[in-house]
Amino acid sequence: MASLFVVFCNGGVPSSKNNTHVFVSYFENVLGTSMELKVMTPSKINAQQAEAVVLKEISRMSKILSAYDKSSEFSKWLHTAQLPVKVSPELFEVLQLFDEWKVRSNGALDAAAETIGLVWKKAAIAQLIPTNEELTAAIAVVKQPHWKLDIATHTATHLSTAPLMLNSFVKSYIIKHAATIAMANYNIKAVVVNIGGDLIVIGNDEEMVQITNPVADAENEAPISELRINNKAVATSGNYRRGELINGHWYSHIVDPRTGQPADNIISATVVANNATDAGALATAFNVMTTKESIQLASTVAGAEYMIITKNGEHIISKGWDALTVPIKKENSTTESNSDEFELLINLEIKTQQGFAKRPYIAIWVEDENHSPVRTISVWHGSDRYMNELKSWYLKNRSAYTKDNNFHSTVTSATRSAGKYTLKWDGKDDKGNVVKPGMYTIKIEAVREHGTYQLMRQEINLDDTPKQFTLLGNAEIESATFDYKQKN
Repeated sequence: MASLFVVFCNGGVPSSKNNTHVFVSYFENVLGTSMELKVMTPSKINAQQAEAVVLKEISRMSKILSAYDKSSEFSKWLHTAQLPVKVSPELFEVLQLFDEWKVRSNGALDAAAETIGLVWKKAAIAQLIPTNEELTAAIAVVKQPHWKLDIATHTATHLSTAPLMLNSFVKSYIIKHAATIAMANYNIKAVVVNIGGDLIVIGNDEEMVQITNPVADAENEAPISELRINNKAVATSGNYRRGELINGHWYSHIVDPRTGQPADNIISATVVANNATDAGALATAFNVMTTKESIQLASTVAGAEYMIITKNGEHIISKGWDALTVPIKKENSTTESNSDEFELLINLEIKTQQGFAKRPYIAIWVEDENHSPVRTISVWHGSDRYMNELKSWYLKNRSAYTKDNNFHSTVTSATRSAGKYTLKWDGKDDKGNVVKPGMYTIKIEAVREHGTYQLMRQEINLDDTPKQFTLLGNAEIESATFDYKQKN
């Protein structure tokens, strides 16, 4: 596993296209997850203006469609009953789309699936599998009509008391709106908006998109595939990041509204489509439907390509999928370790800030007992001229640092919770050699523009004894835990 350099860029990276630059910003707490925004433009000022309108549009759309915000238009509409209410064009369109996809997916997509999700969340608290009676009752609630739309008056009448949640494809719907408004302003040549692993690429740019391996347990493990995307949307849905643990068994947060059961056979589905909502809807539906149903549904969406991964490891791909993929560079062979191989998992949670907050620059690396650098696990930083902001890491590692060749790659994956990351050290140095047993120090450095500077340390004895550590948080890092264990 090679060192991973995740570039947090507020400066511009030169592009060969018409003297433009790629400006990149990363945020937390956007629609409950993380956001990556890339803007291709000649001017930093234009990039900042585009960033501002993207954030403004996401905030506006959230105020309309969010079920988590009690003051949103959707939340207020939920408190009405049996009354035609004139709603915004966006809410009306989303409700129409849910009606459409409920029919197209034969009930696999339903805004009332939250009814069943709540049954499983309650079951997780009690550590008891829901009874057939509980699930049957929930399914009956889902099957009720929940609204009636009147196109002539542009009104929506709320008909049921079922819990409703506008998930499935609404994140993709918001992404499409945000990217479109950015392209309409400020001399923008191309834009990439990636929120929680669902993304859209618009304009004169070709984006490399890495697909997270659903069975990998760390952010810096090799992707399962890589795509070349232009003027298309990508969405990934899977059961590997969110769900419920009941009596030691993992149950997906994605449930089948028709049966009441969590998605089980499919662990990940990635869809590329011309339309963002199509990509989001298909990716979610594929987790619930049989593969035969999924293939049939995909055939009704012009230009849709997909990769579905089953729990048995089977990859089901569309006919045009291979044309989108690019070969993944393999690492050079490295020294093999002894039979008792260990690895270190680092769970890092960035402290939540108010509103849409940019992520701090962070470096995570390993030093030996002589305080010499051994391995850079990950670096999240600004443009190269601001590398020295990570002063402790930069002091010892700058000579070994090379520009991130994967800077232009973005990542599609199942949605993660905001600010939560898992990284892995495989026990090798920066040259790929297995390190010797002994004492090592893991360092985590965090610095925020116009903010604080933090440095955390944890000594670990690399021997044949599993161990765990927890570091207290600080102004930038909520917590950091270390799990030194035998490799799987």
